[in-house]
Amino acid sequence: TYSGLFCVTVNPYKWLPVYDPQVVAAYRGKKRNEVPPHIFSISDNAYQYMLTGGTPKTGLRTPGACRGARGHPRPPVVPPSSDPSQLGGRRTPRLPISSRQGTLEDQIIQANPALEAFGNAKTVRNDNSSRFGKFIRIHFGATGKLASADIETYLLEKSRVIFQLKAERNYHIFYQILSNKKPELLEMLLVTSNPYDYGYVSQGEVTVASIDDSEELLATDSAFDVLGFTAEEKAGVYKLTGAIMHFGNMKFKQKQREEQAEPDGTEGGSGQGDADKSAYLMGLNSADLLKGLCHPRVKVGNEYVTKGQSVQQVYYSIGALAKAVYEKMFNWMVVRINNSLDTKQPRQYFIGVLDIAGFEIFDFNSFEQLCINFTNEKLQQFFNHHMFVLEQEEYKKEGIEWEFIDFGMDLQACIDLIEKPMGIMSILEEECMFPKASDMTFKSKLYDNHLGKSANFGKPRNVKGKSEAHFSLIHYAGTVDYNILGWLEKNKDPLNETVVGLYQKSALKLLANLFSN
Repeated sequence: TYSGLFCVTVNPYKWLPVYDPQVVAAYRGKKRNEVPPHIFSISDNAYQYMLTGGTPKTGLRTPGACRGARGHPRPPVVPPSSDPSQLGGRRTPRLPISSRQGTLEDQIIQANPALEAFGNAKTVRNDNSSRFGKFIRIHFGATGKLASADIETYLLEKSRVIFQLKAERNYHIFYQILSNKKPELLEMLLVTSNPYDYGYVSQGEVTVASIDDSEELLATDSAFDVLGFTAEEKAGVYKLTGAIMHFGNMKFKQKQREEQAEPDGTEGGSGQGDADKSAYLMGLNSADLLKGLCHPRVKVGNEYVTKGQSVQQVYYSIGALAKAVYEKMFNWMVVRINNSLDTKQPRQYFIGVLDIAGFEIFDFNSFEQLCINFTNEKLQQFFNHHMFVLEQEEYKKEGIEWEFIDFGMDLQACIDLIEKPMGIMSILEEECMFPKASDMTFKSKLYDNHLGKSANFGKPRNVKGKSEAHFSLIHYAGTVDYNILGWLEKNKDPLNETVVGLYQKSALKLLANLFSN
């Protein structure tokens, strides 16, 4: 429907022929009232307005609140003046490798499969959910000719790299690689084709009915070529992805009669082998890696001392390092893609698409959901205020009798509760400063400050058979019960400086580059 200012679309979760070249052609140059509601109408009208009005246009795409869902068949964010044969959702025609680097238009379209492989995953409600926010700008010259593009990304959900819920899976790229569609990748990464051999990628599901991982691997690999990635850059990205799988398999045991961790190289324990494989792929010395994990050197005053680590501390530190490598690699990919999309041609206008996670209300909601929902709360407030203020000014212009309403204010209490001093984030930050603080001291501080005092803060009803929750927040989209276990760790996410030092000197150029500063 075109309801006032909004185009509302519903995801059918199946392939429908609604983004074909014929459909593109049918919407080109048509006014809104001449054709049924469609995303192409929105983009074509934005393009026409841009040429006549000259103002930057930004569309917002956020999935339905109660669904927390993101859709698979996805319309392209490409100007309607483009060649229709090149338009399509994720399934763009694969180019022969000889024409490796594509035109600017190809590159804009191929940025999508490349980023989705590393930033999308199956969640409870959606097989292809983007676990990061993005703002894509397509720039045009004075005559409306395509000039360049750039992408900004926000808040990649890095916890997924080492942990998945039962009905979810890790990022698509892991399963694409393990599909064995490119056997040379398995050889290069020293991996089998069985996801269950790798703890970091097999805590939930490992296949998705609506996704063909082997086809998607070819799409990802070809997208890198079209975007002009070199063979060395591609190998670097694949190697780090493989290294993370081995990283999660390293085993440690407690030394006899002390708290200290040591590699578990015993019969059946593959501690050493996985460390060797990770180190090999990351361009490190395996003995140095294990020593850095078990006996990190920390700065105390002006000198360095070697610190002991328990088994649990080593596992925490491996998780934090794996997440940091993946997140930095993802951000590097975005910068690298932007380099390809930046043509230095003169640009006068842009059309932007903001594509972020919708409110997420799952059975189990953790720190990631709080961050996503907080972002949405602020965006919703901005959007309500901006849109409804404009709408009401229109009423005034037309002389309609109207009592002015500020639709943004009803979100303020929830926003304050999260971000103001002594709000949830600041109490969390404060607890992270105290060595003796725990999840439960954090919980009691929240209750002392907000239970019965802040209308949006509540005590959840813990029902049998449902995930445990520690507090509930009344958001714009509904009430969400949050589980706070591990929030202090997630917020601190400390990195083992000794291992970071090894990364900085890595023989793998990409890894050294990621941690250079």
